[in-house]
Amino acid sequence: MNRPQDGADAPKDEELRLSPSETMAHNSAMRISGSSSGGQSTQKALGSIVLGFELIVVVLIGLTLFGLGTLEPRELGLYLGGGLAVVMIVGLALMRRGKVGITIGWIAHGLVLATAILLPMALIVGILFTALWVYCMVKGSQMDRDRAAWIAAQS
Repeated sequence: MNRPQDGADAPKDEELRLSPSETMAHNSAMRISGSSSGGQSTQKALGSIVLGFELIVVVLIGLTLFGLGTLEPRELGLYLGGGLAVVMIVGLALMRRGKVGITIGWIAHGLVLATAILLPMALIVGILFTALWVYCMVKGSQMDRDRAAWIAAQS
């Protein structure tokens, strides 16, 4: 099969078509990130996804601190995990409002990395989620700039 290398033979009006499940996931992420109240932001949508998944892990870290009895009293592990989960929930809620949610997301990642003082294995999780967060912030910002340039060129 001979495919064009530069896409010269590809139809110009053909747009990307998402499957129904991809469309549903995309619409959910955009709704969570607040795209219905303004312009779409891929950076905020990706940030919401990362914080949402990390929220689950943070609750599990709190339960681990409680179960291992790392802190005295034991309930302190639940309070720390719960407090960090609340910070992430606030970050998710404020993701719709300007850059506040993204700033809180950075703070939450710093706090997750700091939990490695109490639970050394949390450093692995913190590094992985922070790397994912950095990647999503950089690529999301780039995609938002590219979309804005494309919309400006279409006008």
